[in-house]
Amino acid sequence: MVGVSRRTVLRSVSIAAGAAAFGGLWAEGAPPGLAAQRSSPHQDVAMDARMRWQRLPKNWQEAPFLANGYLGVQVYAGPTPQVLKFMLSHTQVQDQRNQWEAGIGLSRLPIGAITLTFAGAVTGVDWTLDLYNAELGGTITTTRGQVAFSAVVHNDLGVLLVSLDPSAGESGATWGFAPLVSATTRTVRKPPEYTANPEPEQANGYCAQPLTAGGGYTTAWREKRVGTKRLFAATVAYSFPRSTHTRDAVSLVDRTLAMNPDLLLTWHRRWWNSFHQCSFVSVPDKQVQRFYWIQLYKIASATRKDGPVTAEWGPWFPEVGNSWTAVWWNLNVQVTYPIVNSTNHPELDAVTETFRRDHANLEVSVPPAYRDGDTYALSHPGDWRLRPGGVRTVGVPGTTSKTDQTGNLLWGLHNVWLAYRHHLDQSVLRDVLYPTLAKALNFYRHFLFTGPDGLLHLPLTRSPEYADATDCTYDLSLIRWAATTLVDSARILRLNEPRVPMWREIAAKLVPYHEDPADGVLIGDGVRLADSHRHFSHLLWLYPLRERNWERPADRDVMTRTFRHWSADQSAWHGYSYAAASSMNSVMDQPEEALRYLKFFLDRNIVADTELTANTMYREGSNFAVESPITAAQSVVDMVLQGSGGVVKAFPSVSAKWPDASIAGLRTEGAFLVDASRRRGATEFVRVRSEAGAPLVLDHGIDGEVDVRDQWGRRLPWRPAGPRRIALEVRRGGTVTVTPRGARPDFGPRDVPSLGTVPAWGLPD
Repeated sequence: MVGVSRRTVLRSVSIAAGAAAFGGLWAEGAPPGLAAQRSSPHQDVAMDARMRWQRLPKNWQEAPFLANGYLGVQVYAGPTPQVLKFMLSHTQVQDQRNQWEAGIGLSRLPIGAITLTFAGAVTGVDWTLDLYNAELGGTITTTRGQVAFSAVVHNDLGVLLVSLDPSAGESGATWGFAPLVSATTRTVRKPPEYTANPEPEQANGYCAQPLTAGGGYTTAWREKRVGTKRLFAATVAYSFPRSTHTRDAVSLVDRTLAMNPDLLLTWHRRWWNSFHQCSFVSVPDKQVQRFYWIQLYKIASATRKDGPVTAEWGPWFPEVGNSWTAVWWNLNVQVTYPIVNSTNHPELDAVTETFRRDHANLEVSVPPAYRDGDTYALSHPGDWRLRPGGVRTVGVPGTTSKTDQTGNLLWGLHNVWLAYRHHLDQSVLRDVLYPTLAKALNFYRHFLFTGPDGLLHLPLTRSPEYADATDCTYDLSLIRWAATTLVDSARILRLNEPRVPMWREIAAKLVPYHEDPADGVLIGDGVRLADSHRHFSHLLWLYPLRERNWERPADRDVMTRTFRHWSADQSAWHGYSYAAASSMNSVMDQPEEALRYLKFFLDRNIVADTELTANTMYREGSNFAVESPITAAQSVVDMVLQGSGGVVKAFPSVSAKWPDASIAGLRTEGAFLVDASRRRGATEFVRVRSEAGAPLVLDHGIDGEVDVRDQWGRRLPWRPAGPRRIALEVRRGGTVTVTPRGARPDFGPRDVPSLGTVPAWGLPD
């Protein structure tokens, strides 16, 4: 069984042993005990971000979405006016024909749709997607009556549960399943000999789909009725190479329907409610605030620590024309996952666990001549086990086989470094990052050469999506970061590492980035950015690597020149371009520009055949790409909190248009958890809890004299470290609170006043 352990199922059975009645079927309200709970600010803002549908969505770009990191569901109009479609997808369901590249032979595969066919034609809907409880509910009106319903993808079981309470005219509404052809939807480089997997095997209550390579996947469904009320359950199980998928799917559905549904819902809600309590952000622009909380719900729906790293679809299948059928490691994964660190959600960090589990597969992406047992690379696309499929590699720099994928692995490992820095868990450094990063840098070591100037240079590579260049800035920035990080890691781990002098030499002798007096840092040696470029590959050193420091005048100059040149022509920019531009402006102390770029994206102004859709998903052409909206949520965090370079900054880039803001439980590098409040344009407190006892430099942003106290209210010694900045020691587990001298603010998080009324996301009218 995929995504559900035997222990989980046995525990669930023991909780609800013998409970076969519906009890208080949840379409009528919350299970006993939940409704009586006191709300929290976290619950209030999550509930305020609820998405609404008062028009029937037509496709994935408009539909509500449910998932648990594995099973994904979207609900929208079916092929006739009488049909509602619950489109299924699953993050582990993929082909296993490794003879072809991953986008073809290891492709994510379509599954099909659960259908609900009514007696009459659907004439109206009134739906709410409750983020706090991860539950879709409301009414469906037809020409023959009305149906009240509620739906969840159960967090722990991975089962779609739908309760129905139909009026008399719709009491005969029927469930069905429409399978999709089990074949890749990718057309790029699709070999002529490719064939679809065998036809599905349909029976009463399940549809089994065998794979040509062995194993397969099965969709199973059942319904249970008590009086006029109905409870429907469906799931997808995948197995490879064994063929246990049908047994697993049917068994799970049967066991689920044997449980008390109210207890099931309580169990489901408990995880989601706890998730939303981990951190908090409130800003006065409620369009931004609601969008932010929807992205937290989305990333938690899309990925889990022990599951697949998110592919372009996330866990949702785009029904028409999608060619991005695997995991895109050339930017998309890398920009999706930083939000899990800053919002204090390590339970979502599939990137670190993927490298921990499957790092040996990275050797396959190395060109055969360089596979020496100590060299790694990462081609793309790949599957969730880091396999590129077929004979795809990252190519050989300096030759015609070069690609723009040489830096994929180093950039991916930067996400692991961020995970370490946000938690200071040395097992991540020792067991995952350090050994894999050393092998990743070894790939570049094969090609670095000493030039006449005595510096290390790089032969011809390709700057992603732009141009060939020697001394390519994209590659150089990642090499410099990797060499420096390996030296730091050896020191932190106290290793007697003989390679440290070599890494130091690489960092010291690597050629500086080539620059132009007007344009700033170039693409590479003699290659300037001459056209609009959606990718910020030649700006990685600015963000997210944070190699330069805005507070140093020399760094400020080159950061400004390079960004201005890149942003001068935005005609080819896509969603993540605007998110990156917003975060870069936050790093460069330009809060109004940071907000402008973010709002441009959220206001759905992007052209170039891209679109932030009504349900906050994202379209590029006909392709579904999940990363851009989630990246924009990190841009919001970068406005209210930063913590790199040894300095924690509270409200570092908050627009003057936002007089109030409140944060709680956000996490920064150094393993610091930060709460803070801004009221009427001034910071009223900053509270930092140290999980690891790392040195703290706090840019608190409070004018005038301050009080600095521990968690018991005792004054703490500190020293000034600059304007509105202090340095102090905080013990592991200790807390420091900074307030204006004599102030006694309310330290709880709060939903700050709104600047005005904004509509809900979804189709609210």
